[in-house]
Amino acid sequence: MSPRPGLLRRPHRRRDAVTAVNEARTENSDPTKLTDEEIFNAHLGGKLEVGATASLADPKALSIAYTPGVARVSKAIAEDAALAAKYTWAHRLVVVVSDGTAVLGLGDIGPSASLPVMEGKSALFKTFGGLDSIPLVLNTTDVDEIVETLVRLRPSFGAVNLEDVSAPRCFELEQKLIEALDCPVMHDDQHGTAVVSLAALNGANTVLGKNIGDQRVVISGAGAAGIAIAKILIAAGAGDITLLDSRGIVRTGRAGLNPVKEEIAAVTNSSNLDGGIDVALRGADVFIGVSSSKVSEELIASMADDSIVFALSNPDPEVHPEVAARHAAIVATGRSDFPNQINNVLAFPGIFRGALDAGARRITEGMKLAAADAILAVAKDDLGPDRIVPSALDPRVGPEVAAAVAVAAKADGVA
Repeated sequence: MSPRPGLLRRPHRRRDAVTAVNEARTENSDPTKLTDEEIFNAHLGGKLEVGATASLADPKALSIAYTPGVARVSKAIAEDAALAAKYTWAHRLVVVVSDGTAVLGLGDIGPSASLPVMEGKSALFKTFGGLDSIPLVLNTTDVDEIVETLVRLRPSFGAVNLEDVSAPRCFELEQKLIEALDCPVMHDDQHGTAVVSLAALNGANTVLGKNIGDQRVVISGAGAAGIAIAKILIAAGAGDITLLDSRGIVRTGRAGLNPVKEEIAAVTNSSNLDGGIDVALRGADVFIGVSSSKVSEELIASMADDSIVFALSNPDPEVHPEVAARHAAIVATGRSDFPNQINNVLAFPGIFRGALDAGARRITEGMKLAAADAILAVAKDDLGPDRIVPSALDPRVGPEVAAAVAVAAKADGVA
């Protein structure tokens, strides 16, 4: 007896439905797939709040924490200003400062639009560095006005994390703040990125049995991050660095260089290359991308054998990691959904924690190099092509970096 028409199709429809449900479940369980609803809901009311550490449960507690008891503490500080470090939170408070001119990949979106990012940064300080932090977005792009504002606010904080300030203004701003303030100041887009990049390159070289002094490194992007990476690699003993901006290789004598690029041109490009990224990448050992430019598979293939590719632009890397991996021995990105994420959170919480623990007046090159070494040390027993730095969520990183930075601060005489 023949089955009725349609009976043979029902199992197929059932199987199709089950497959669709399973695919939907898989998609919804993927932590990298984020919906607008969950993102905006998580930001409702902001991501920070202030919590009291003193009890206010009864009249006596209120009298101790506030009036009349607090007046005794204020009087003592008035007589000895150094006591503020003991009896207030200021010496352990990091202000995250931005003018909103270079926010993530969004560009100049202004201070209010930058605030969600700065709130997130403050949350990272608390989570990974154990430091209190507040965002401070300023409605001015004038370097001197920003410096004056922070000088006037100096009694209220213990360190300054500059964030998302456009180049080349960021270089001038950081330097003027370092000179004007007697506390740690660091532009994380520059130095946090540089520290983690150095740690990752050292990790990759350890895996491959290579030495940074023998390598030719190409850095695409001559803004805040690119120039800072070049400087820290030079300090670490890199052999030859070629830096590129939107007009090609940064070299001595090229027309139109600003003072910052002229300075870095004098200490890079020892091969005297001239041209674009096609010239720079040919035979190069390492590519580090910190720009929005795209790099073709053909150019990656032109690099040396066992090359290293760090395509760090977010959310779209300069070259897709799967494409780069066809030719490079080790590939890293700034994204969490691919192996070898190079994330600033590995560096800045521990750097500031170590600086404040040591009572450092500034953050030195030696402290940054110590931070890079400490990051790599956490992963040293489990290094591999897909693990050249620890996970951004590894709880060991912050304390290890802080301890190493504190030691370096004392060695450098700034503690």
